[in-house]
Amino acid sequence: MSNPGPPPDEGNQAPDRRSQGRPGYHDPTAGIGGEPPARSALTLRLLLAGFGLLLAAGGILWAVTIDAPGWVVAALIALAVVAIINLIVVALRKRGGEPG
Repeated sequence: MSNPGPPPDEGNQAPDRRSQGRPGYHDPTAGIGGEPPARSALTLRLLLAGFGLLLAAGGILWAVTIDAPGWVVAALIALAVVAIINLIVVALRKRGGEPG
């Protein structure tokens, strides 16, 4: 008897990297109840981070204008920094080919 070998590939096409997500990522909920694998909403996260940055920047300007206490300005600056970091992280993940 001869070994038939591996089954033929379907068109010999490489899988689309965008549909795979991060290498080594395992979705523990994949396939439960016939649901499709979870997908990250990176575009939504990018928009929300941008909105948060605009809101924090406006709040900083408003707080400085009305001579608010220093802790209010510091808190708004911290929120702006978090939004900037989030924008950078999400942009890098999207540039790396992650879906969403």
